[in-house]
Amino acid sequence: MSNRILYYSTNRNLDNADGIVPFREKVTFKEALLQGQAPDEGLYMPDVIPRISLEAITSLKNTSYIEAAMLVTGALLGDEIDEGTLRKIIEDSYPFDVPLENVIDRKYIMRLDMGPTASFKDFAARMMARLMSHFRDREKILHVLVATSGDTGSAVGEAFKGVEGIDVNILYPKSEVSGRQKKQLDSIGGNVSAVAVDGKFDDCQDLVKQAFSDPSLGHLSFTSANSINFGRILPQMVYYFYAYARLCRDGEHIVVSVPSGNFGNALGCEYARRMGLPVSKLVMPTNENDEFPRFLEKGAYRKLSPSIACISNAMNVGHPSNLARFFELYGGTVDRKGTVRRYPDIDMMRKNIFSVSISDRETKRCIKETYERYGTVLEPHGAVGWRGLEIYLERYGDAPLCVSLETAHPAKFPAEIVELLGITPEIPESMEGIDERKGEAKELPADYQIFKDYLQDNLK
Repeated sequence: MSNRILYYSTNRNLDNADGIVPFREKVTFKEALLQGQAPDEGLYMPDVIPRISLEAITSLKNTSYIEAAMLVTGALLGDEIDEGTLRKIIEDSYPFDVPLENVIDRKYIMRLDMGPTASFKDFAARMMARLMSHFRDREKILHVLVATSGDTGSAVGEAFKGVEGIDVNILYPKSEVSGRQKKQLDSIGGNVSAVAVDGKFDDCQDLVKQAFSDPSLGHLSFTSANSINFGRILPQMVYYFYAYARLCRDGEHIVVSVPSGNFGNALGCEYARRMGLPVSKLVMPTNENDEFPRFLEKGAYRKLSPSIACISNAMNVGHPSNLARFFELYGGTVDRKGTVRRYPDIDMMRKNIFSVSISDRETKRCIKETYERYGTVLEPHGAVGWRGLEIYLERYGDAPLCVSLETAHPAKFPAEIVELLGITPEIPESMEGIDERKGEAKELPADYQIFKDYLQDNLK
């Protein structure tokens, strides 16, 4: 047990800043998973990043996604859960395909939209739900609070639906999700409740974080299903290894483009690189919420408030939660409010990461041109990723192996696809019948006291 990986808070070195008492202890994965956020409002980080050899990675070439997940998650969870139980969790989490669609040359789209809610969030949510079910205290109800800008909530809701001993409340900005996304969120039902907040995603996220750190709600067993929970990050490391193993030649390097909003998905790639995956550049395109590309360019960080509503709505984030983990990995500290306490090694970040802001106009043009040139249908988030990759290659020259992520199914954005391409995207089996489902969300203002009253009145 001496080799067990423990988890520490990104705020551990703050000295009573804004009343925050630094949490300097370390916890197990189980504790980090069930707490979601550290007591000092920091995010949990593993104190050791295990290495996986190139030989082990390339040995996955002709194996299933299940084996990739066993290799990667086993490296972090080996001392927390036995191999048989982990395999059972993984097999139950991923009964769907992970297509790698060739676009041109050796440039691919990895389609992470084949799960039950047609979103990449299914990968993280399904495994996290099963891990929480495995680790939870059987004597208490575990209350999951999750803020969503679109796809996270429905993925989490479907993943936890019917899981005994766990209740879920999903907060979303009522005016910034698509009609089909709203229908998904409002109609899950059972142990899953939807809360439509009159505000931005950042308001939803802030309400959740305040509830976690409110001592007067300490009698409630809260945890997060947002990517502030490391249980969401862990599964998101896997598909980078899977794609590389399937596509690589002779240990070559790969460029990966990850459309980025709250940065959890890109963080999975950053961890994958540090675990041994040969990533030559992590491309992190954002939509018009450009606080991160401006930071890499100027060297000074300023959050964007309020965030800008874009058609790639799941990325409408003015201060990404997982920026705290990126800063930590590069030697810096930024708190929940976006105040930089210590700047990271900006030169090293620029060496490993490229970021650019993609406007809605560029996003629409990319959807249209990619379809006309290659016959590939992208939705707005995937288009941000693909256009970001194109810009990177235009500026720095070609790279032999490139993978860009498609994070949601085009059928989730039918109006945009019909408008731009003149076709109606085929609805995947997982989304059939959604438009006929019934359900209503609880509407609340972006006011913490009112949200707190709602929690006290409705949670056991």
